[in-house]
Amino acid sequence: MNTPDQEPKHHPRIKIVREIITPAEHSSVKRDSFHKVSQNVSNKLGSPMAFALAVLLIIGWIITGPFFGFSDTWQLVINTTTTIVTFLMVFAIQNTQNRDAKAMQLKLNELINSSRSARTEFVDIEDLTDTELNVLQGEFKDIHDKIRGNTPEEK
Repeated sequence: MNTPDQEPKHHPRIKIVREIITPAEHSSVKRDSFHKVSQNVSNKLGSPMAFALAVLLIIGWIITGPFFGFSDTWQLVINTTTTIVTFLMVFAIQNTQNRDAKAMQLKLNELINSSRSARTEFVDIEDLTDTELNVLQGEFKDIHDKIRGNTPEEK
């Protein structure tokens, strides 16, 4: 790891967040094994190969239908399998999306913090109610219309 006065080797202007965390803070951070598993599952099951395997599984299930007389048990196998996979995937995907959203919010917070003209009250904007967000959206629409030369009467 680089010392604070050294630039990272990969690029002189880019710093990796892990290099910003001090060693004392870093040692107290637990390894998030669930995140690793869910990220891995999301990446693998979101691939074209996983899709192709799922299609092959369905084709194989359909082909076996006549051998099992299209019985209720035959149908139950695919229903149960898809239900279990879907149930587990919801948690893996949601974990990945939550982390991505949090990382995006932190990046935006950093941009707001670094911009002199930005309103810093936007840092925790994700905590506002839907009504408050709608009011802000209206304000930005008015700003956009004003910049484009549109007045509310022209709409």
